[in-house]
Amino acid sequence: MSWNRTAKRAPAQEGTVPLPYADRAEAGRVLAARLAPMGLDGAVVLALPRGGVPVGFEVARRLRSPLEVLVTRKIGFPPQPELGVGAIAEGGEPVFDRGLLDRLGLTEDDMAATVRAERAELDRRVAAYRGGRSLPDVAGRAAVVVDDGLATGGTARAAVRALRGRGPSRLVLAVPVGAEDTVRSLAAEVDDLVVPAAPWDFRAVGQWYRDFGQLTDRDVTGWLERAGNGCGEFR
Repeated sequence: MSWNRTAKRAPAQEGTVPLPYADRAEAGRVLAARLAPMGLDGAVVLALPRGGVPVGFEVARRLRSPLEVLVTRKIGFPPQPELGVGAIAEGGEPVFDRGLLDRLGLTEDDMAATVRAERAELDRRVAAYRGGRSLPDVAGRAAVVVDDGLATGGTARAAVRALRGRGPSRLVLAVPVGAEDTVRSLAAEVDDLVVPAAPWDFRAVGQWYRDFGQLTDRDVTGWLERAGNGCGEFR
């Protein structure tokens, strides 16, 4: 499926995508095939670590684009950290699920200590993944944000909002699979949203991959090295 900012509803799915994907690499190749005809010459591909990086590698290779990471962190409910109440991306402000905060009886000020801790971990990961490299300049060029899937969409929303402030000429969010309600809610945040599959019975991203193993920081840097040490030429 493909959405754009002016679309009133989602168009028909563009062909059948066999699910589950074998792994993130296969998902990336399927996603890349959908992106290739979109006229994204000169784009930069920004993958959300960790799981988005092998997907982004395949996209960047097909588009002949540089690959880099855009680091995000979930902001968890302190008594239950796996419950995300928001997210933050490098260079951006926290993006909260205000409805969920209200239901939990919390304010943004209540989350200040958690936000500080997540900023510190975000900075650590930026240093681990990129060393001294800064984010590529996307002003006046297309930027393609890639992840391995959309569940609640919190980190993707934080990422595209942070990136929008950097002035890309075209902002694309591309994921191999996502929850349809989340996909629809994110359509207004970007110029193009490319999602080959949005199954009706979506419960979790990993449900749609046969191999959905956990990735490490070393895995991330390895994919970037294969792509040319980040923003370089593919080897």
